[in-house]
Formats: sequence, C-alpha cells, structure tokens
Amino acid sequence: MTNDERRRVIPLAIRAALASVAMALGLLALKGFAAWHTGSVAMLGSLADTGLDLLASLVTLYGVKLAAEPADHDHRFGHGKAEALAALFQVGLITASAVGIGWRAIAAFGSDAPTHDAEFGIGVSIAAIAATAVLLWYQRHIIRQTGSVAIMADNVHYQSDVLLNGSVIVALILDQWFGWRSADPLFGIAIALWLAWNAFRASTNAIDQLMDKEWPEDQRAAFLDVAARQPGLKGIHDFRTRRAGTHDFAQFHMEVASDLTVHDAHDIVENVEAALKRTFPKVEVLIHLDPEGHVDTDNPLVEADVTPHWFAKRL
Repeated sequence: MTNDERRRVIPLAIRAALASVAMALGLLALKGFAAWHTGSVAMLGSLADTGLDLLASLVTLYGVKLAAEPADHDHRFGHGKAEALAALFQVGLITASAVGIGWRAIAAFGSDAPTHDAEFGIGVSIAAIAATAVLLWYQRHIIRQTGSVAIMADNVHYQSDVLLNGSVIVALILDQWFGWRSADPLFGIAIALWLAWNAFRASTNAIDQLMDKEWPEDQRAAFLDVAARQPGLKGIHDFRTRRAGTHDFAQFHMEVASDLTVHDAHDIVENVEAALKRTFPKVEVLIHLDPEGHVDTDNPLVEADVTPHWFAKRL
C-alpha cells in the first residue's frame, strides 16, 4: 500500500469507527431510559450490551488509529498488540456485566413486579434495529473501499445486536401481551449467557495474539503455495507466522542453488517478496537466505519436530 493510499484509507476507516461510537452513545441513552421505564430485565441486558458496544467501538477506533502509527524505535514491529491488551480489559467488563444481568434475571423469577409499557420498550428496540441496520450498511460501504479488518470485526459484532434487540421485543410481547411472566427473566439469562460466551471468544482471540499463535493452516498453505511457484526457489523451512492487531508477519528460511552469486540470490529473494506482497499486501515478510541443503543446528523448531521439511521435499 502506497503512502497516498494509506492517507486515503485510514480516514475512511476512522470515520466508520466514529459512526459506530456515535450510534452506541445515542442508543445507550435511549435504552437506559427504556430499561428504567419498563423494568424489563431483557431491556436491561440489551442496555448492558449497548454499553459494551460503545466500549468495543472505542477499542475499534483506538485500534484503527493505532494501526496508522508506524513502527518506532521502541516498537520495531508496530503497536498491534495494544489491541489484544485492550480486548482483555474489555473481556473483564463483559464478564462483570454478564454476572450482573444473570443475577438480576434470577432474582426476577421470585418477584411479582411485572414489566410495563411494552409498546415503549418495543419501539426503542425497533429504533435500535433500524439504527444498527444503517450503521451496518455504512460499515460495509467502508469495508469495500478499505478492507479494514477492524471495521469488518465491528460489523460482525453489530450484526449480532440486531438479533439481541429482536429478542427483547419477543420477551416483552410474551410477558405483557400473553402473560408469560417468566419470559423476561429467561431472556435476561439468555442474554447473560450470550455475553459470557462472547467474553470467552474475545479472550481467546486476544490471548492467541499475545502468545503469537500461528496462522490457520489454510492461510499458511496458501502463503507457501505462492512462494513455491517462484523460479529459483529450492525449498523453504522454519516457516513462522503471527498476527498483531491488524498486521500479519511471516518469516522463513529460503533455499537457493549454492553456486549462485550474492547478486543473483538477492534477485530471487526480491522476486519472492514481490510475489508475496502482491497476493498478501498486508503481510510483513522477513526472509533468511540459505544455500540448498543447509541445515540449521541451533533451530528450536527442529527439536520440536514442527519444521516443515515436507515443503522443501515437495519442491
């Protein structure tokens, strides 16, 4: 990506993140009043989720802006892992909210206090669905232009909010119009469990990034296949990958014929890097050059038996 493209792409992504923050703030105020006015546990759960949406949107905004920051003297690989640290903080808030909503819902089973003014709560939920639909459309428009991974994740998150607001509508209808008093606390418990599940998923993704987990096998295979098609390459070993925020990193040892000059070997490396950059423009590639047949004796991956020698043999 050129500097001109980066200057154009980043403001678009930041605008999408700001739109997400603005919508979450508006819905937080509206749902806060609705939860107080109706007394609905399901609406309270929806309010908590909107609060978390606001936090998630702020984290997304932070991540998108941080992704624009170049590597500096103290952070040579960039600042991508700050997103994982922020996500772990967010997981703590999500878990606390899930526990609070679950406790409130369980307590509601023994209470005779009904919810009221279902029409108002339903109207708020419909408004939330409509506003979320507009945001989803705008985010998809930005994603098509920028390919922002952060905005893409935020888009998926808000898709689930449409279902959540729909569940609030169903709970209020069953509670007030059909007399099923247990519907509201049951939906409140369901929302608490849903929040807890999302906290678990978010923590898993954050920990994977902090622990430098390898890419999925299909992504690794696709990357190796592109490299394998380049002329002059005799083999690859010690292939390692990791992800930090919106940035991917890949490094490997590349074998070339041992009788090549330094200049010719360098040209092969440049061609391999260019081919990988065309297919994987967001991946930072680091290649170590080896003469064909060279075996590293100090490589910890050899002892762990995870070095992909199969790839070198296949070539």
